[in-house]
Amino acid sequence: MDQSQSSQFLGTEKITKLILKFSIPCVLSLLVSALYNIVDQIFIGNSELSALGNAATGVVFPIFIISQAFAWCFGDGCAAYLNICQGKKSAQNAHKAIGTGLTLTLVVSLILMAIFFPLKKEILTLFGASENSIGYAIEYFNWILAFFPIYMLSNMFNAVIRADGSPTWSMVSMLAGAVTNIILDPVFIFACKWGMTGAAVATVIGQVVSFAISFAYIFRTKTFKLSWRSFIPDFKEVKGAVQLGASSFITQMTIVVISLVCNIMLAKYGAMSKYGIDIPIAIIGIESKVFTVVVNLVVGIVLGCQPIISYNMGAKKYDRVKELYFKILLCTIVIGVVSTLLFELAPKAVVSMFGNPTNIPNPDDYWEFGEKTFRIFLMFVIFTCFIKMTSIFFQAVGKPICAVVASMIRDIVCFIPLIIVLPMFFGIEGILFASPSADFVAMLVALVLTIVFMRSLKPIIKKEQEQKVIAPSKKGVVITIARQHGSSGKQIGKIVAERLGIPFYYKEMTALAAQESGLDKEFISNINMNAPDMLHSLYLSTNVIQQAIVAQDKIIRKIADNGSCVIVGRAADYVLRDYENVVRIFISAPEEYRIKRVMEVYGDSEEKAQKFIKKSDIARASYYKNISGQEWGDSKNYNLCIDSSIGIDKTAEIILAYLQ
Repeated sequence: MDQSQSSQFLGTEKITKLILKFSIPCVLSLLVSALYNIVDQIFIGNSELSALGNAATGVVFPIFIISQAFAWCFGDGCAAYLNICQGKKSAQNAHKAIGTGLTLTLVVSLILMAIFFPLKKEILTLFGASENSIGYAIEYFNWILAFFPIYMLSNMFNAVIRADGSPTWSMVSMLAGAVTNIILDPVFIFACKWGMTGAAVATVIGQVVSFAISFAYIFRTKTFKLSWRSFIPDFKEVKGAVQLGASSFITQMTIVVISLVCNIMLAKYGAMSKYGIDIPIAIIGIESKVFTVVVNLVVGIVLGCQPIISYNMGAKKYDRVKELYFKILLCTIVIGVVSTLLFELAPKAVVSMFGNPTNIPNPDDYWEFGEKTFRIFLMFVIFTCFIKMTSIFFQAVGKPICAVVASMIRDIVCFIPLIIVLPMFFGIEGILFASPSADFVAMLVALVLTIVFMRSLKPIIKKEQEQKVIAPSKKGVVITIARQHGSSGKQIGKIVAERLGIPFYYKEMTALAAQESGLDKEFISNINMNAPDMLHSLYLSTNVIQQAIVAQDKIIRKIADNGSCVIVGRAADYVLRDYENVVRIFISAPEEYRIKRVMEVYGDSEEKAQKFIKKSDIARASYYKNISGQEWGDSKNYNLCIDSSIGIDKTAEIILAYLQ
């Protein structure tokens, strides 16, 4: 079944049924991933390593996140790139991006090892290790660092496996590693009495198992094939993939910055309190793992629903978009309320899962700080869940600026300054109050953004639209015309088509793409002009916009396969890059001429015309760059570049003469 046809059920199937179908696998996948981070800490805390062991794993945790940042950047980026290639029916070059992504992941892992090994004591101390816990931290870190390449390659390739249509294989890979870790932890820690080394060895063996299962998939891929040539770096192909994965990198590195600042402040003010350094570091380490489980439940639901949200947004089925939002919000509220009740009413029960503090001087202080942390630090965990949900929802509807604001306002704008300032007045308790304070402010911002967005979704009265068909044509040349705004490229293209007696396609492309995909014609038509002035690339990489781009590219190919024609805009020259019968033309003109033309055609003032020309050209250049990785208007990409200020008819005549 055609991909566009197979996706149309997203706009008709019952919402609840779609949420269950798409979210459950994603939630399970994220929960399995969270197991890696939480299992060691539970077994370590219940061993003779106790609180100091948990403090040690707590300071190593940000190093895991750094490695994940790079692995997920390459992995999620290559996965998104593969999905786009699949939609365009042009996955033949995807193997180059994936192979290069694997090579870069390996190189980065070796670079990180080269940096971290000689500086491990300094780095772990920076992340909050004390004199009491540094030995445990180094013992654990040595093993983890030695297997960095295995861990990062496994994380990178798992995303690609999911994108290749094998989510079960990816799930089995992660689950097998987690189960191996769970089984070996008590064996090595308790039976063999290997301490931190036992916990680390159990973890890395689990990673090796995951890697082995992932690696085996290389020989049974569905939509791409890897050969030894695939691993030779091709930076042109991988560039687009890295751009698509940039948001994953930023998200993970934000967590690193927060963990670093938090641990530094805990070490500083913990030393000045009765709790010391190790108790706060150990407790916050436990809190972060438990919190990850809660957040992964919410993130899994909304992340799984992204394709559904994006499709209905693109189809302008706003009633379904709203229904999706409120049902996901209900799930988020339920998870948040249950978590809040657990953390407020039974914090000691949660902390006790991670063992009794047998190797610190004052165990009562440990329990006291544990209860304070869960009751204060996670006081507004329901708001945190709402913020995370809102950020991912905005990504799904193609609002990257709102997504960034919703996410960054909590973590960067509020939390980091508060965690630095509040302890100056309230001591170590000020660190705990920084989290709910940031949650409250960010929740208000996210709520306002959501209300504004929902009010912008006006009910759409669907008009019966004329069914467009691809016009019959004869075999011959396909002419693509890219043009600066105001250069009269559309009018020139129409004249050329009329003179040659062949079909002309401009707005017709979007109508055809809308019919084929089920998306809204106006939405597809305006993907360029609706792009924000900032974050163009992030906007164009969002799921909903990529759906429109894929639908449009497929129609451009169908039109070209039908016979000779003129196609204006939409990066058609690049979309048809593998076609031999294509003549690629770029039409430009001096700014003064273009301003005058826009004023004549649209009746704009000179200032308004100049502003609109600039905005339009930036949007077109960004679109072309995102699609092709090449520079829009670069003469190397075209067969003919021409200045239309000589006149519309004369420009058309020159093009016709060139074609002859």
